[in-house]
Amino acid sequence: MSTESASAPPKGQVDLLDFVDWSGVECLNQSGSGTLFNALKQGYREDEGLNLESDADEQLLIYIPFNQVIKLHSAVIKGPEEEGPKTVKLFSNKEHMGFSNVNDFPPSDTIELSEENLKGKPTILKYVKFQNVRSLTIFVEDNQSGSENTKIQKIVLYGSTVETTDMKALKKIEDH
Repeated sequence: MSTESASAPPKGQVDLLDFVDWSGVECLNQSGSGTLFNALKQGYREDEGLNLESDADEQLLIYIPFNQVIKLHSAVIKGPEEEGPKTVKLFSNKEHMGFSNVNDFPPSDTIELSEENLKGKPTILKYVKFQNVRSLTIFVEDNQSGSENTKIQKIVLYGSTVETTDMKALKKIEDH
């Protein structure tokens, strides 16, 4: 009988934090002090006093590019019982989304976060929809209580890398 902790990666999966392209990470509607890095970056996301917080209303739009192609298996989105996210839509490889056009595209997956999910239980995603992921957009549509602000304590993405050939590294073969 194994007693895995809530933060242990699912079998065969790894925390994809090392594959995030930090220069392109964005979050729309985050408050000045409650930024995405509080929930996503190693060290910050383990501090329960630090949160990603929405600003004008309860919605958040998070864009996470990766520095190589990944397969996304599951996600942990941890938050407080009242202000934690409820309906979360995930979009694979959709760049430059805003609040004005987020509903124009069908999500790759929609998840309803339960109390167990908010405490750290991973949500298994539609794996077939997340096979060749270069970027992930996370749209937090609402929160548990319908309050003005949403808070996320931690975001962890689990999956694996896709073995690909770096086309830029290949040398051109000259014609004879």
